[in-house]
Amino acid sequence: MKLNSTYFDSIRIAPRKQRGLEGGPAARADVKSKTTVRRCDWAGCGAVGLHRAPATTARQGEDARNQYRWFCADHIREFNQNYDYFQGMNDAEIAAFQRDALTGHRPTWGLGVNAAPGYARGAGPHMRRNNAFHDAFGFFGGEIPGATAEEPKPGRRKPRTLERQALQTLGLDEAATLNEIKSRYKELVKKHHPDANGGDRSAEERLRKVIQAYDYLRKSGFC
Repeated sequence: MKLNSTYFDSIRIAPRKQRGLEGGPAARADVKSKTTVRRCDWAGCGAVGLHRAPATTARQGEDARNQYRWFCADHIREFNQNYDYFQGMNDAEIAAFQRDALTGHRPTWGLGVNAAPGYARGAGPHMRRNNAFHDAFGFFGGEIPGATAEEPKPGRRKPRTLERQALQTLGLDEAATLNEIKSRYKELVKKHHPDANGGDRSAEERLRKVIQAYDYLRKSGFC
C-alpha cells in the first residue's frame, strides 16, 4: 500500500477522547449520556421525541419553514392525523398559494413587460410596438432590408431516358407541366379501369403501365 499519497495526507481523524473511544466502555457510555435528548413536544408527554414534524403552516411563510417539532411514536401519529398545512386560510388564499407554487413562489412577468419603452421584448429598433410585424430574414416572404432582387429559378431539368418513356406512356411530351401530368394520369386511370371496360384484360394491362409510369416520374423527382 502506498502511504505517502496526497489522499492519506488529507484525512483528518478526531482524537480518541473527542470521539469517546478513550477510557473503555464506561467512558463511552458517559459520553453518550451527555448528548442532547429531545423530549416529545406534546403537552404533558415526557417520552423521547424521535420523530420530526413541521412546525409551520402556509400562512407563516418562509421564515418558519425550517422549524420542526419532535414527537414520540404515539403522538406523531395523532399529529399527522390532525395536521393542516393551510390552517387559517380561506379558499381564495389557498388557490393563490397553489398557483404561486407552480413557479416556486418566485415573481414572474408577462412577455415584454420589462422591455424598454416603445420596443418589443428582444427586438431591435425596427421592431417598435406601433409598427406591424417585420420579417427581418424573409422567413415569411417579406422583403429583407438591403437584399437584392432574387434571381429567377432555372426551369425544370430535361427528362432522362426512362422519364421520357414514362411521359410517352402517359401520352405527353417533355414540356408537360406537373399539373398536366397529374391530370393526364387521373384521366387514363378512369379510362382504363376494369370497371369501365367490362373486365377487359387488355385495359387492365394498360392501367398497370400507366400506374408504373406515373410512379416512376414521381419517385425520380420529375413531378
